[in-house]
Amino acid sequence: MRVLVFDPFRGAAGDMICGALLDLGADADLVSRAMRSVVAEPVIAEVKRGGIRAIRVDTQAPVVSRSLSDVHALVQKADAPGEAIAMACRVFDRIAAGEAAIHGASSHFHEVGADDAIAEVIGACTALHSLSVDQVAVGTIALGGGTTRSTHGTLPVPAPATLAILEDSGLAVRYGSDDDGELCTPTGAALLSEFATFPCGGPPCGTLAAIGYGAGERDPPAVPNVLRVTLLETGAETHGDEVDVLETNVDDVTGEILAGCMDSLMAMGARDVCALPCTMKKGRPGYLVRVICYPDDSARLALALARETGTLGVRCLPSVHRFVAERQTRVVRVNLCGQEWEIPVKCGILEGEIYSLKAEFDRTREVAKACGIPARDVARLAEDKARRATERKDA
Repeated sequence: MRVLVFDPFRGAAGDMICGALLDLGADADLVSRAMRSVVAEPVIAEVKRGGIRAIRVDTQAPVVSRSLSDVHALVQKADAPGEAIAMACRVFDRIAAGEAAIHGASSHFHEVGADDAIAEVIGACTALHSLSVDQVAVGTIALGGGTTRSTHGTLPVPAPATLAILEDSGLAVRYGSDDDGELCTPTGAALLSEFATFPCGGPPCGTLAAIGYGAGERDPPAVPNVLRVTLLETGAETHGDEVDVLETNVDDVTGEILAGCMDSLMAMGARDVCALPCTMKKGRPGYLVRVICYPDDSARLALALARETGTLGVRCLPSVHRFVAERQTRVVRVNLCGQEWEIPVKCGILEGEIYSLKAEFDRTREVAKACGIPARDVARLAEDKARRATERKDA
């Protein structure tokens, strides 16, 4: 298992996250192309911060105020893998929810609707996707202290929106002194919250495979202004084949609320969520909601399940062992309606052989809509191409 570990000992911002992933070995051409397609050609350069060599990413972007729908529309047009685009949209949903919690409903973002944030988010999501990691852990996030200037005037650090984004993330934070300033931005908080799959407490042990450093804009003399990320190769001792199963029965929740609950639980790190129709007391129709999660996530997700549905109890079946196949994502190129499209295909592997192929649905649906054909036809084409490529390789 490949586990990515962020160490935000000096906080995190979008440019630092993107730079650290590039220094770790992310596909620089793919990331540059994605950022260029939404804003401009980024400047990616090697710099030093406090004597540490790091990668600095400058988006070359103007300051523009946009609505959430505008941001989504721009991100969805990015020249990037479908999974990275979907992840970037979820990051901006987190930012929008954080700002709404502090400032109330608004037609525009306040601090992060600018093109630089859009480029940083799509760049970081594309970089993470290109590394093909299995899990992501985030260490204690340094928030900083003092005050910062914003469109609302002078605000305390950490910024209220940053705290709102981190509130339900399950990530550990650390406050600093007034001299630190803002160390973690709303964009950085949203990216790390979306990326994280391990809860507080950190990842399993493993062999150190790679290290990357992303540089911030400032270069203070006392402490290196960098974000460190490491890649671990773990063995069979990880808990990848051990999960908890959470269950609850509900008969007073609408389909819309249930769908929103399932989306929220997946965003918080659940491995799978399903709702099974059932008959409850007095013949009432209801649902059995089942959540599969890692043991360290179960308490947090059980609380979220109760809050989302209003249920008075959540059952936990602890430490259930499961069969886990090796998984890889392969990107294939298909020609449709006079254009070449990249479609990720998830491959299930047993004893070194691929036995399952499934095209990534969000990207499949996007291509199908653009070409005016059924999504299942696009999926079949991508999966057939991935299968043929595998057969040629085996031959």
